[in-house]
Amino acid sequence: MFILYQPMNPTFKGKTALITGASRGIGRSIAFHLAQRGAQIVINYVRNEETARATQDALSQFGIKTLLYQANVGDPKSVDEMVRAAVSEFGGIDILIHNAALGALKPTYLLKSNQWDLSLEVNTKAFLVLTQKVLPYMEKKGGGSIVAISSLGAQRVIPNYGAIGISKSALETLVKYLGAELAPKGIRVNCVSGGAVDTDALKAFPNYENLKKEIVKRTPAGRMGEPDDLARVVVFLVSPESGWIYGQTIIADGGLSLI
Repeated sequence: MFILYQPMNPTFKGKTALITGASRGIGRSIAFHLAQRGAQIVINYVRNEETARATQDALSQFGIKTLLYQANVGDPKSVDEMVRAAVSEFGGIDILIHNAALGALKPTYLLKSNQWDLSLEVNTKAFLVLTQKVLPYMEKKGGGSIVAISSLGAQRVIPNYGAIGISKSALETLVKYLGAELAPKGIRVNCVSGGAVDTDALKAFPNYENLKKEIVKRTPAGRMGEPDDLARVVVFLVSPESGWIYGQTIIADGGLSLI
């Protein structure tokens, strides 16, 4: 029997999303996309309070509740306190997005031990700790959605990107394990990998303008990625529309990885 399929416009009213690194760039865009669909947002940031408050003020246009929380996600104690504050404010957590990332931009063979450790703590270990902390609250609600943000440097060598790329590779593997292990609990864990996205983080690269021109030249879609390009994929992954996707890394890069 043929059943007419009605595409969904996902709504997240009554849902709470905790987004790390939510004050700018990709994290900010994800916060906007979820907020305009009704989600309450926990805006995590680590340093720039002015930027974080500007994001919070901008989200107020959607009539949703927000919680601004400063925390270094590389510190398990700070993560625990942030999750507890979010649960105290909103009664639970339905969506977790780990977007925060950190790493020295230099050749891998020149990395210092503390730089290596920092990337793994913030980019990879923090995702595990965050998942462990939100797990009891998602289980109590009967499920939830978790998404990590990765990059093409996890799968291919990018100059001066070793510290981040290696940690992102570990992150994608972690997503596979958590995706399989948490599926029986009704919790879906997935990952979005972006190509070069035009954010402040990319501008920190040496020879940014030349790099940008080269990326546009090599990208079949003919332009740089924007934060919204990844945010829309995240919205899909945390919505019922993606209910049969578990432990996967979705690449959204305008075709860059195909060349």
